[in-house]
Amino acid sequence: MSAKLINYENLADGLIERFNKRGIEGYYCENAEEALLTAKRFLTPGCSISWGGSQTLEEIGLLDELHSSDYILYDRSTAKTPDESSQLYSKIVMADYYFMSSNAITLDGQLINIDGHGNRVACLIAGPKNVIVIAGMNKIVTDVDTGIERVRNMAAPPNAVRLNKNTPCAELGRCGNCLVDDCICCQIVITRKSRIPGRIKVILVGEELGY
Repeated sequence: MSAKLINYENLADGLIERFNKRGIEGYYCENAEEALLTAKRFLTPGCSISWGGSQTLEEIGLLDELHSSDYILYDRSTAKTPDESSQLYSKIVMADYYFMSSNAITLDGQLINIDGHGNRVACLIAGPKNVIVIAGMNKIVTDVDTGIERVRNMAAPPNAVRLNKNTPCAELGRCGNCLVDDCICCQIVITRKSRIPGRIKVILVGEELGY
């Protein structure tokens, strides 16, 4: 095992202890394949599942795996009208499992997420019975301020490009502190504790995943 992977594991061990103090379950996986297997172990037969937009979930193959399964899936991308989107969202917030990543995670175990519409952070806060967060170790930051800075300047710009948004960050590669219609940094949520112990589960992965 390389020095980098040993360091990731040591770092994750400390983070998992701090997660536990916050009512969050923590797990560590060396790679994406192991993370996918770990995520699937939580699922129960016939359960309902949804997810928030996440490059990480795509990179580990979770979305392909779910679409080839027999689970009940609530895929917001299938909505064709605002009414369909609203009806689907009412099912998503009642799902048994909700998958997402986290834009940043502090060394003391807080989750930092920034959204455009806010549907992802809303489900993190309340609704789905279980929220499973999968994040590469590249998302670890020292504190909340550093995490917000990371999201706005390292995660948001490539996400804006991926989503074809007309924002300053998509053009400049850094945050423009914009208020344009396409802004994807409308909601900033810091999760410092889960009121329901174990509802939020974080799978840390010893790879660089997502933005």
